[in-house]
Amino acid sequence: MKWLDTLLSALSSLRANKMRSTLTALGIIIGVAAVITMLAVGEGAKRKVAEQLKSLGSNTMVVIPGTVTSSGVRLSSGSRNTLTENDIAAIAADVPGVLAAAPALRGTGQLIYGNLNWSTVIYGVTPDYLAARDWPVARGRPLDENDARTSAKVALVGQTVAQMLFGGTDPTGQTIRVKYVPFTIVGLLESKGQSFMGQDQDDTVLIPINTARGRILGQFQGRLRTVGHANIKMADGVDMKLAETQVRELLRQRHRLQPGQDDDFNIRNLSEVVKAEQAASDVLSGLLAAVASVSLLVGGIGIMNIMLVSVTERTREIGIRMAVGARRGDILIQFLAEAVILSLFGALVGIALGVSGALALGHFAGWQVVLQPRATLLAVIFAAGIGTFFGWYPARKAARLSPIDALRYE
Repeated sequence: MKWLDTLLSALSSLRANKMRSTLTALGIIIGVAAVITMLAVGEGAKRKVAEQLKSLGSNTMVVIPGTVTSSGVRLSSGSRNTLTENDIAAIAADVPGVLAAAPALRGTGQLIYGNLNWSTVIYGVTPDYLAARDWPVARGRPLDENDARTSAKVALVGQTVAQMLFGGTDPTGQTIRVKYVPFTIVGLLESKGQSFMGQDQDDTVLIPINTARGRILGQFQGRLRTVGHANIKMADGVDMKLAETQVRELLRQRHRLQPGQDDDFNIRNLSEVVKAEQAASDVLSGLLAAVASVSLLVGGIGIMNIMLVSVTERTREIGIRMAVGARRGDILIQFLAEAVILSLFGALVGIALGVSGALALGHFAGWQVVLQPRATLLAVIFAAGIGTFFGWYPARKAARLSPIDALRYE
């Protein structure tokens, strides 16, 4: 009953000054709301980055032609095709842990279906391309070895292309013209979404690489069997830095590059990109939480200031309580309870505002937000801790007042 009496007494004191109590809790309300909203935004950003990076394929490297020097002039990266299908086949055969090595050619062109047309990115690929990119087929079938061997005029289309040319209907089995060459659609790709560079990965059409060379992207590439890039997918558990070194050494050997001579290719280790982006997201989330936590600190200081004012205003009341038998511990607990109640009240209102704010940002601003129950619980615990910490000094000051001096206070 003693604790219940203390609680009721604390609530009665707070109700006696409703406006001041509400304004005192305002700092905690804003702090908790800011923490919950910022953590939801930060977690949403992390999830979005993770989704975009996952769409590239896990444990993946991309090999592209590098810079070359011609007649003393250093040309830009990719200005000359220095990679061939044989290079990529050697990587698949000689580098341990390679699950798929998929060369590809890239170009752009117009697709035509009936009276509709759409300009998109055209990739000439091998059957291993989908495995290297972790890209399943939603409908139909993938490209197979027979398509590659016979230079078949078949295609896989992305979701964006399917929407632009066929609306909501199934495109498999339909015939489209790619640069005026008829192709039969044999499969519809699963949605990949945007890449971390902001490109729509679903706005694409995949055709056999030999068909791309011979009919779509130029005859000159057919003689050299050169490729524009290659996706290399490694098995789980493989050391990606070691694999990158092995791929580099193999390509330098095949291209007869002398020690000290620059690589004529580039290797992009996407696992390193994933780690860097995730680290940046973690730093961003931590920064947002730290900035929002400052509001809680300010709210705690506000509670301490108002509680000190309250002690001064209620000095005579404290003297009367002590005169009728209240102990110093009773006074301490009562004022401490008032501070904690203010903090918890602010936390509950802040939770409601924080959740509402996060949902509003997700709805109106189009941001991806992820509400975390753990963050809400931590905000409440932290708010109670703030109330206890900053309420301790005013409560201790009230408890240490002399009853005689308190009764004489005007």
